[in-house]
Amino acid sequence: MTHPAFTDGKVAVITGAASGIGRAAALRLAAAGLKVALADLDGPRLREAGADVAAVSPGGEGDVLVIPTDVSDRTALEALQQAVVTRFGDIHVLMNNAGVQPGSALFGAEENWQKVLAVNLWGVIHGSRVFAPGMIAHGEPALIINTGSKQGITTPPGDPAYNVSKAAVKVFTEALQHDLRNTEGCKVSAHLLIPGFVFTGLTARGRADKPDGAWTAEQTVDFMMESIARGDFYVLCPDNEVDRATDEKRILWAAGDIVENRPPLSRWHPDYGDAFRAFLTRT
Repeated sequence: MTHPAFTDGKVAVITGAASGIGRAAALRLAAAGLKVALADLDGPRLREAGADVAAVSPGGEGDVLVIPTDVSDRTALEALQQAVVTRFGDIHVLMNNAGVQPGSALFGAEENWQKVLAVNLWGVIHGSRVFAPGMIAHGEPALIINTGSKQGITTPPGDPAYNVSKAAVKVFTEALQHDLRNTEGCKVSAHLLIPGFVFTGLTARGRADKPDGAWTAEQTVDFMMESIARGDFYVLCPDNEVDRATDEKRILWAAGDIVENRPPLSRWHPDYGDAFRAFLTRT
């Protein structure tokens, strides 16, 4: 089974579509017969992705739209929405997937914080707020998929701006789904994609070959579509290193810092390392 929004003739908009998970999603949906709009920063990668997607689309170039877009700019997303509706009509899938990770330190360069929050958080907020009203109004089953991160849930030390942005995406998407399900007649649902270790340009860090522990972007998209078909809101992806049971324990431990009144990020605190490792071994 598949969600009705993922079917032939429907319309999908994907940000961050020039590479990684976004590109894989565009290829998968186009091959399934959807009309696909790819949005990303202008450049050869976006144009190449558009050509690759057109090559697998049954409708060819006529069913593919490539629009350079800066998701941190609401007016750019408004222009994207208008261009897609003008070309294809009603939109059924919105994947707010664009993301950056230039690295950050708590007291490091402020421009890194500003860039990460502008793209990772405001791109999701802008996209949802610009596209959702029209998706609700057309009355057909539709999806808004926001790409989060496990780092926004367990918040490991090392890149606080990224963690803050993805934690906020989680909270925003939860609020969005609550609002949608309480809107009379609404057939739009929101979903939080939580990838595992995925080999993409964002995570490659100069490596040419996929590490054994990583999933491909294509595996992640397959899992996402299967999970959404089941009605899952939290699309919590495993990978080749970490299974769901381990993810669940890490998430429970993070929440337990509050409940048990432990120090924050106790998983990485020297006084709690043994306790955390023992927690992981419990069945």
